Amino acid sequence: MAKLIKKEEPNLVWSDGQDLRKSKNKKQTDAPIVPSEVTLRVRLEKKNRGGKTVTVIYELPQNEKYFKKLTKKLKAKCGCGGSFKGETIEIQGDRKEDIIKILEGEGFKAISSGG
Repeated sequence: MAKLIKKEEPNLVWSDGQDLRKSKNKKQTDAPIVPSEVTLRVRLEKKNRGGKTVTVIYELPQNEKYFKKLTKKLKAKCGCGGSFKGETIEIQGDRKEDIIKILEGEGFKAISSGG
């Protein structure tokens, strides 16, 4: 028959430093975006993507909610897939010229970079 072992003290780890538990409330201070003051760069990438071309918008200011909405709008207007990944927006395919026109229509300064 198996014996039950009672623990006298729970296993605790003590730290004199900062609270190391992950906080559930991650609040980032999102600055309001004024499109006329923001310059976005647009380039094509093909490397490490299995030969597929992807249009990447980078140098985004810190405002995750705003750029998720912008990504959704770009995908709808281009009729293709894409995603928002932290510091960049990726749209599938060679849509560089279309995206620059759409961004300029939204009020942004869009610059083509790369080849």
